[in-house]
Amino acid sequence: MFEHKEQFIKIFIGVVIGFVIFGVSLTIFNTQQASLLGLIAFLVTLWTNEGLPLAVVSLLPIILFPAFFILDTKATAINYSHPIIYLFLGGFLLAIAVEKSQLHIWLAEKMLTIFPDTPAGMIFSLTLTAGLLSSLLSNTTTTLLLMSIALFITDNVQLKMRFALAIAYGASVGGILTPIGTPPNLILFGIMQEKGMDTIAFFQWVWMVSPLVFLMFVAVSMLLSIGVRDVEIPKIEAKASLGKEQKKVLFLLGALVMLLLANAPMKPFWNGLGMSETGILLSAGLLLFMPPFNILDWMEDKAKIPYRIMFLFGAGFSIAKAFSATGLADAVASYLIVMTDFPPILLLFCIAMLITFTTEITSNTALISIMLPVLYAVSEQTGINTTLFMMVATICASYAFMLPIATPPNAIAMSSGVVDVKSMIRYGVVLNFVGIFLIVMIAHFFWSAIIW
Repeated sequence: MFEHKEQFIKIFIGVVIGFVIFGVSLTIFNTQQASLLGLIAFLVTLWTNEGLPLAVVSLLPIILFPAFFILDTKATAINYSHPIIYLFLGGFLLAIAVEKSQLHIWLAEKMLTIFPDTPAGMIFSLTLTAGLLSSLLSNTTTTLLLMSIALFITDNVQLKMRFALAIAYGASVGGILTPIGTPPNLILFGIMQEKGMDTIAFFQWVWMVSPLVFLMFVAVSMLLSIGVRDVEIPKIEAKASLGKEQKKVLFLLGALVMLLLANAPMKPFWNGLGMSETGILLSAGLLLFMPPFNILDWMEDKAKIPYRIMFLFGAGFSIAKAFSATGLADAVASYLIVMTDFPPILLLFCIAMLITFTTEITSNTALISIMLPVLYAVSEQTGINTTLFMMVATICASYAFMLPIATPPNAIAMSSGVVDVKSMIRYGVVLNFVGIFLIVMIAHFFWSAIIW
């Protein structure tokens, strides 16, 4: 009957869910706060069922928040020019240059030759390669770039499935290694800046999460290697040398790492250069358009910039702002304060479980935008370690391995045609629990001694 019946149904479902959440919320919160929760439910539903394009849904808060008296237009729109968004833009430009110069293929092939040409060795090398690339590039980009390599290594169906999952899971695991590796990390830093909190320096973050990332690499590799250790696979040969453009991009990436290292304060020995990391990343990205690099061309490459992800960031920051402005964060926090009577380690487990399994069916960007202001409000009222609990929640939002809709890497693995839902759930639920355990243990015994 309708030309776009399926799309209409998805939008209608979003409206119904929004009204239901609004009605239920009215029994607990005031009208403004209930309206915000209804709108968030509507947005999250459309992000999940793709009733409208991601960019379109992400821009809706500019219209809906003023219409429902949540925030005025200026207070909403300003979140779409947050400094963190431009930090991510610089990272996107670097990712486009790496792809355009095919440096990622050289790096991947080099790493694949380091390890034994056994199923276990190849699974670990794919996991590690995807993870390290994802720490600097988008996990979506990383998974897309490496998936074709994984599918041509062998003709064995079981190995193909494991190789595809190794890349998807490795990209999710490694994405948290740097502050710029995954959207929830950037949202955390943005909210910390907004709240006037002391942010974590780039390399301090890397040092803190490295043990977690390494242990998860090992866990993913060991799990996926079960049952295929005796299968033989051909050896992958690496290319001999780098091309001119690849050397330029590699030099710029090396210089960027050195500058970030020099900019990171290492107290009491070094206070850092005091430069803006947003400025550093954006400058590196813009240099790619200039001599002597000239790797990127605006007319040719502008279409590759994922503006929809930048709009998604803006929506996330708008939701976080609305949570604070309407008092909803404090209201929700008052109901969560009862949990603070638990021992700290048990409270960390509760938060980790809540975030990890909720993000399986919702946008991790939207979820973390909602939860971080709530956790901030709880910590302010109780005196618990704000940064620690926000950091645990942020990392758990990226560690969802069970369902295709949980993360873009999972969806890409599913789209490869070699992974079925049952297999992803079987491996993913194990990794979810392993991730929760490791995050909480490392946070309680390691991070808590560093963050105060």
